[in-house]
Amino acid sequence: MDATGSRVSDGRAGYRRSAGSPKGEARRRELLSLVTDDLAVNGLVEFSLRRAARAAGTTHKVLLYYFDGVEDLLTQAVLQLRQRRIERALAAATHGPAGRSLADRVRAMWPTLIIGESWVLDQAIGLSLYDADRYAHLSSEASRQYLPALLSLCPPQWDDQRKVQVSELILAVLRGFLIEWRTSADAGGIDAGFAALIRALESEEALTRPQKEGESRRELAEG
Repeated sequence: MDATGSRVSDGRAGYRRSAGSPKGEARRRELLSLVTDDLAVNGLVEFSLRRAARAAGTTHKVLLYYFDGVEDLLTQAVLQLRQRRIERALAAATHGPAGRSLADRVRAMWPTLIIGESWVLDQAIGLSLYDADRYAHLSSEASRQYLPALLSLCPPQWDDQRKVQVSELILAVLRGFLIEWRTSADAGGIDAGFAALIRALESEEALTRPQKEGESRRELAEG
């Protein structure tokens, strides 16, 4: 049963006649955006169909027409919230002159990861750890959302394996920094760790940076 007292399975069976039409999909996106806005402000605690319906200016039955129940709605809202964060981070990473290093791009992303709805996404990770049987997907989906963005920032001359390896490294380290920020707000410790991450990325890039013609000639002469 969901928070409204109705069985989610019953609600799912009676709807969906036109939710997949272009008009229905537009309405679904509108409702999801409104629910996501509410989630960004009020978080996951006491999230329910009734609360979501109030935020969307509709009824819980209408939400059940477009979504497979309260957990599906929560999942979709978390995914959209995370996508907003990704778009904001990418905008910061790609702003400025072309040819910026990966290290510079990652450094530019960090401030965008700790503002706005970041605390709600941290709640989602905590929920997935607290009740993995029901909510593990909130964490597993995160990697699938973040990785394409990180891969797109890697130097184009890297092969796919190197891009994946470095992107996974960045993702794991930034997750650790986010936990540190949320639990202790130890800015000094995070700065120290970030400096080490930047050095690692700069070293990785230096190994595969295309050489300029003058540099190649000088190396040949020295050899």
